[in-house]
Amino acid sequence: MTEALSTKENNVIESRVGDYFSLLKPRVMSLVVFTGFAGMCLAPGFSSTHPFLIAVAVLSLAIGAGAAGAVNMWYERDIDAVMKRTQNRALPMGRINPDEALSFAIILSLFSVMTMGLALNWMAAGLLAFANFYYVFVYTIWLKRRTSQNIVIGGAAGAFPPLIGWAAITGDVTLFPVILFAIVFFWTPPHFWALSLFTNEDYKRARIPMLPAIAGERATKIQMLLYTLVLLPLTLSPVFLGFTGWTYGVPAFLMGLFFIFTAIKVLKDPTHKSEKLMFGYSVFYLFALFLAFMIAA
Repeated sequence: MTEALSTKENNVIESRVGDYFSLLKPRVMSLVVFTGFAGMCLAPGFSSTHPFLIAVAVLSLAIGAGAAGAVNMWYERDIDAVMKRTQNRALPMGRINPDEALSFAIILSLFSVMTMGLALNWMAAGLLAFANFYYVFVYTIWLKRRTSQNIVIGGAAGAFPPLIGWAAITGDVTLFPVILFAIVFFWTPPHFWALSLFTNEDYKRARIPMLPAIAGERATKIQMLLYTLVLLPLTLSPVFLGFTGWTYGVPAFLMGLFFIFTAIKVLKDPTHKSEKLMFGYSVFYLFALFLAFMIAA
């Protein structure tokens, strides 16, 4: 009897921990951490930085990103409840108290910024704090429910990690990390619009003015193609500016061409098949692009 109760209590604890961990949006966090770590690897002085400090910087970035995601989930629990894609999350299902979720997020956010500042430098900490502020107040609260350009303007929040990673090592920001920021910035709209195309009914149900619902699917697909066309020369600019070599440039060029190809497929395909392909490839593309940067460094 005692063993059965103990097992039940352990299952409850594990469930609670899992629910709180889900607030941090771990899949989104993984991309944030990876691009942030790439910014560290590419920064001068990375090889001479103590591994413990690098680990602290990565942890701070992960916790900060997760905290911003948790505030986003707290604020959007009403619309999450009516979207099929998100209705089983912990907050709309009532598994976590909203006040506890907000307190959890605020504490983690403050902890991540203070740790980054005390362990590394206050330039990186300031960028981390601003990225969190931008994601919560500019994107989540101000833009997302008001304009179809929400992901264009608000998407800048997700482009900060390479800047933060670079600053964590160097204490400053130069042209190279700004280009890395720009790459993520221009990658974000076609990535999220591909998702919004095949989940358009969800967004309509939640009354979120995503571009497909406001401008129409064809106009959205044309803009997605334009962004992928801009991305190609942008991703090659570090080669021509001498920041990296063709060990990065060749795969970047080939992957960029395929990204354009997926956008053309989306434009021509009236079904959701190509949109799902483009969305999946876009995640791989960003991971692979920054991996190529690190390999070529």
